[in-house]
Amino acid sequence: MNEIFLIGLGNPGKKFSKSRHNVGFLLLEDLSKKYDANFLLKDKLKSYCSEFKINDSTYRLFLPNTFMNNSGDAVRAIVDWYKINLDQIFIIVDDIDLPLGKIRFRKKGSSGGHNGLKSIIETLQTHNFKRIKIGIGSPPSIKGTKNFNTISHVLGNISQKEKTILDKVYERVIKSLEKINTKKEDYIVSELNSFDKDQI
Repeated sequence: MNEIFLIGLGNPGKKFSKSRHNVGFLLLEDLSKKYDANFLLKDKLKSYCSEFKINDSTYRLFLPNTFMNNSGDAVRAIVDWYKINLDQIFIIVDDIDLPLGKIRFRKKGSSGGHNGLKSIIETLQTHNFKRIKIGIGSPPSIKGTKNFNTISHVLGNISQKEKTILDKVYERVIKSLEKINTKKEDYIVSELNSFDKDQI
């Protein structure tokens, strides 16, 4: 696998750039910066794209320019343009069912109620694609009710305290992604799933 396709999920535009829903974008922006690569908009791919090499592997990074609910349109455009197998793509996504600071690498699965994943599953007509989920913690309950204010939680900006934790998470995921072609995938899965922010 000499080409690796990393697709971060998020919403385009300044308004959302620091929101919890955009951790997929933020992580890939950190990775791209590390290799002095810039994101450029490619309309045919419905995404901002960046690429660089690590050893003999080409890393292609994508930030869909569609809104989260239409992420599948961008993923479909990428898959069709590069004529790639789905096992070459990794979706980086936020997850409210995971505590802040937890990471889950899954090789397939349902959307878990995440609109970006739901859109990809519907567009590709499969659950079989790899996703790396970044925990953003569950939303606070609405005062005096058992309901949760999910929308304002995911679209709310990351606090300084949360950023400190997420920066460690991004660093861990980036280190694992850099080894995709040199380590067995199960090793990477185990490395990410056992990550503990408190042991750093």
